[in-house]
Amino acid sequence: MSVDVGVVAPDFEALDTKLKTRKLSDYRGSNVVLAFFPGAFTSVCTKELCSFRDSMANFNKLKAKVVGISVDAPFSLAEFAKVNKLEFDLLSDGDRKISTTYGVLHHDFVGAKGLTASKRSVFILDKNGIVKYKWVSEDPGKEPNYKEIEEEIKKLN
Repeated sequence: MSVDVGVVAPDFEALDTKLKTRKLSDYRGSNVVLAFFPGAFTSVCTKELCSFRDSMANFNKLKAKVVGISVDAPFSLAEFAKVNKLEFDLLSDGDRKISTTYGVLHHDFVGAKGLTASKRSVFILDKNGIVKYKWVSEDPGKEPNYKEIEEEIKKLN
């Protein structure tokens, strides 16, 4: 299964860093950047999430919310957010349902049999929850094109 441009993004529930259940539908009315990432505290993920952090002023101007999603536990994500001063929501996909639904679950991650992680991927949703942009990388070392993401969000306003 995967989620493609033009469809309403499937709703989901996940725990945030404060162990509060969040739903994708909680963000309706805002443009949303769903940023799936393989793992907290890894070099490329830290660089990626800090790039989103450093762009938050632009995202706020564009009325867009950034939501990070990984298979990490909420406690790990809370520490990751604290250490890197991430002000946006990080959600735990501990049961891998969200990554599976969106078609971005990486099996045998980095060649480790049985290890799963979210593929580095970005979905941009408009205020009605419709997917307007999708980028999925098979290469966990590859970062998204941040400029392209901002340009796509600008088109929504």
